[in-house]
Amino acid sequence: MPQPKILILSGSTRTGSNNVKLAALAAKELTLLDVEVTRISLQDYPLPLFEPDLEARSGAPANAVKLKQMMTAHRGVFIASPEYSASVTPLLKNAIDWVARVREKGDPLHAAFRNRVFAIASVSHESSGGLHALLALRQILELGCGALVVPEQLGIAGGDEVFDELGNIADTRIANQFHALLARLVETSRAMT
Repeated sequence: MPQPKILILSGSTRTGSNNVKLAALAAKELTLLDVEVTRISLQDYPLPLFEPDLEARSGAPANAVKLKQMMTAHRGVFIASPEYSASVTPLLKNAIDWVARVREKGDPLHAAFRNRVFAIASVSHESSGGLHALLALRQILELGCGALVVPEQLGIAGGDEVFDELGNIADTRIANQFHALLARLVETSRAMT
């Protein structure tokens, strides 16, 4: 049975972001599981602030269409999301809002989120480990976009202390939870093919 294709992205583009590091680690771990991985940065897909009047005048921006096509080419998506004001980053929310609106060849609304599986995680300096962002992201993906998000999620507290010098999660217990989350993403993605 062919392995599913997994798309990986972070809700941050900040230099030194721990969530960018988590996305990189997810790419490495999934590659070791012989999964076809594509890792992208939202920095490579700049988008204007979503506004319905802009959409009505100009349609979806080219980068929103590219992101939608990238998502639909993959069966699974892993998102590492920082927490901003107890929610997701404006960058991530804006990308989701635009991608959700792209319709090609008669696609229904939210086509990029249907028939794909998502896994979510966060690294934060806050003691909650970014769980507020994950709750908001789950709500956006499931209720707002109709996506399937695996029940497991991982909020990692500790910020800059999370990773060792090789970019791996230093705490064995948390590393095992991360592996289990990625394994569930692969397993569920494979079941949807």
